Amino acid sequence: MDAIKYVQEQNYIDKKFPEFKAGDNIEVVYNIVEGGKERPQAFRGDVLKVTGNGAYKTFTVRKISNGVGVERIFPMNTPNIIEIKVLKRGKVRRAKLYYLRNLVGKRAKIKEKRAFK
Repeated sequence: MDAIKYVQEQNYIDKKFPEFKAGDNIEVVYNIVEGGKERPQAFRGDVLKVTGNGAYKTFTVRKISNGVGVERIFPMNTPNIIEIKVLKRGKVRRAKLYYLRNLVGKRAKIKEKRAFK
């Protein structure tokens, strides 16, 4: 076995998160460390992209806070993420939604995918 793959497997944390893709609206609850204290904090927004695979998988979430766009990149393989909730499934035709950075107001909304029964 390759030494690099062996080290990656030792450090890999296998948490069960729901499947999501670009365009979905999610809420990520993660631990914030301030000084010696830890507290959970939620980050709710739209997924712009999901990149990488295995231990290096990351996803970018964007939200609008007080009229300013805030993006955060989360690594999937981190012990700081407590849970991920998928709030809405988005109807998009791209894997990377960088064009949302230039849109304002209602234009920046992503249509919701309707599930038929």
